[in-house]
Amino acid sequence: MNMFALHNAWVHFSLPNAALILVAYFVLDGMYAVYTIKVTEKRPVAAATIGACMHFIIAFGVLSYVQSFLYVVPIAIGSWLGTYTMVRYERQLVHPGKKTI
Repeated sequence: MNMFALHNAWVHFSLPNAALILVAYFVLDGMYAVYTIKVTEKRPVAAATIGACMHFIIAFGVLSYVQSFLYVVPIAIGSWLGTYTMVRYERQLVHPGKKTI
């Protein structure tokens, strides 16, 4: 990677936008869980609606990291946190009181 590319990535990087992306991808992973549940329950309208909303969030992330590859970091962090939170929440529903890591 050349220095111009790195400089250009920082020029187009914004901390408020990065925070918004992190939150958006946190929510997106929660939506993935609900989407999967709706598909397995054979509820086409709910699954299709959630799927369409998810694509808006995904497009927001893609448009952001096209401007600056540095936005991949908040996307990954938001995704990790969202998945961890949803799995932990679901596990607590199935096994209340059981300690989770």
